[in-house]
Amino acid sequence: MENMETEISSLGEFGLIDRLTRDIRLVNDSSRKGVGDDAAILEYGGKELLVTTDLLLEGVHFDLRYVPLKHLGYKSAVVNFSDVYAMNGTPRQITVGIGASSRFTVEHLEELYSGIRLACEIYGVDLVGGDTCASRSGLVISITCIGEGEKGKIVTRDGARETDLICVSGDLGAAYMGLQLLERENSVAAGHKEGFQPDFAGKEYILERQLKPEARKDIIELLRDNGIVPTSMMDVSDGLSSELLHICKASGVGCRIYEDKIPIDYQTACMAEELNMNLVTAAMNGGEDYELLFTVPLADHAKIEKLKGISMIGYITKPELGCALVSRDGAELPLRAQGWNAFINPSATPDNSDSSDNSDNPDPSDNSDYQR
Repeated sequence: MENMETEISSLGEFGLIDRLTRDIRLVNDSSRKGVGDDAAILEYGGKELLVTTDLLLEGVHFDLRYVPLKHLGYKSAVVNFSDVYAMNGTPRQITVGIGASSRFTVEHLEELYSGIRLACEIYGVDLVGGDTCASRSGLVISITCIGEGEKGKIVTRDGARETDLICVSGDLGAAYMGLQLLERENSVAAGHKEGFQPDFAGKEYILERQLKPEARKDIIELLRDNGIVPTSMMDVSDGLSSELLHICKASGVGCRIYEDKIPIDYQTACMAEELNMNLVTAAMNGGEDYELLFTVPLADHAKIEKLKGISMIGYITKPELGCALVSRDGAELPLRAQGWNAFINPSATPDNSDSSDNSDNPDPSDNSDYQR
């Protein structure tokens, strides 16, 4: 008899989530929005709360051969804060769940928690509880973040409308290039018995973007101070392509973004050239930048244009026009979700905290997409 069971890898993370949650119906009035965004929206006493959770597994999301525990703790907390900011909210509390195998000592976990506590101190978030447990598979970290948003100003993925401007904060591709640098130096070190010193000179920025990312609280405050409420928003955890497709699918629209408008740092470009990788593909699909991708009405063009640290990279179109990247020579290339997918390649260690839709794992050295 033919086996009719479905492998998880055939669906990818978001396909799996859709499959597992498609029949869920919210029955409580306090549950305003459930699965399908950066955070759930709950309402209690006239106040809207935001709740999000992330699970990080050793050997899938991080590699302790080159990721310091304090940095890992900091990053684990910050990526949750980022989800709340991506809803135009403010993170207030977290709970932390830790699973640790016998190779970890108390001092190891104290180092991990020191990073979590530092992130909480910097962002004004309270650590209010959690759980610890023995693990048979190395280190497991699960953090849940609770935030709040002003009623009527929480931003979801489904509000983008035709002619809206597409904007992104900061620059893209740096975290992915930092990961490539770490993996290269780690491979070189494996061939030396002792005394090897990794070469990070002139590459400090991309290294920090991978090991110690920051949530863009400053961008949320900047938008608020200038009276701008995005129509849709996400953080860039899986890569620009994946996040744009999420927004367009949720909003029922298409998009055009321009290759020459994508913000890329000089160190990122240099590292891509050094490794012979396609820079645009890396910027579009590398992920883990934790920048904010958002749309605003065309009427806000003059306001956005004056703000530092924000780039206008394209616009929203009618859905029938699809989603495309416009190259420097004017060619339109269909967007593909090529972000990291742990279910398709669970043995790899790209240190990405989220996964993309049903897609193959990206190889930015492959120039088949977004060829310049």
